[in-house]
Amino acid sequence: MPTVLIEVRRHYSQAEEVAIIDAVHGALVTAFQIPAKDKNVRLVVHEPHRFAVPVQLAQPEYRTLVSIDCFSGRSVEAKRLLYAGIVENLAELGIPRDHVMITLHESDRDNWGIRGGQAASDVDLGFTVQV
Repeated sequence: MPTVLIEVRRHYSQAEEVAIIDAVHGALVTAFQIPAKDKNVRLVVHEPHRFAVPVQLAQPEYRTLVSIDCFSGRSVEAKRLLYAGIVENLAELGIPRDHVMITLHESDRDNWGIRGGQAASDVDLGFTVQV
C-alpha cells in the first residue's frame, strides 16, 4: 500500500514514463512483497529551471527523486533491497545510478485512512508489512 511520487526534470515519452513508474513499482513488489496490483505511483515532470540539482551531476537532466510513503515495519534489509532495486531498474532505462535519490517516509498504520475511511490498523491488508 505504499504511495510513491517520482519527480524528474526532463520530458520523456509516454512509454518511457510508464516504464519509469513500472521500474519503481517493480522494486517495491520485490523488496516489500506487496501485491503487484497495489500500485499507487505518480510521476511529475518539472521544468529544469524549477528543479535545482547539485552542480556535480554529470547529466543533470536525469536527476530523479523518488519519495515513498509506507507503513512502518519493514526491515533495514528490505529497505536496502528496495533502494538497490529502484536504482538498478532505473539504470536499465538510462538513468544514471548516482542521479537517483530515494526518501522513505514511514508511518504507523493507524495514521493512514484507507478503504472507505478506515484506519489501516483495523483492516486486513492482504499482505504482511514485517518483511
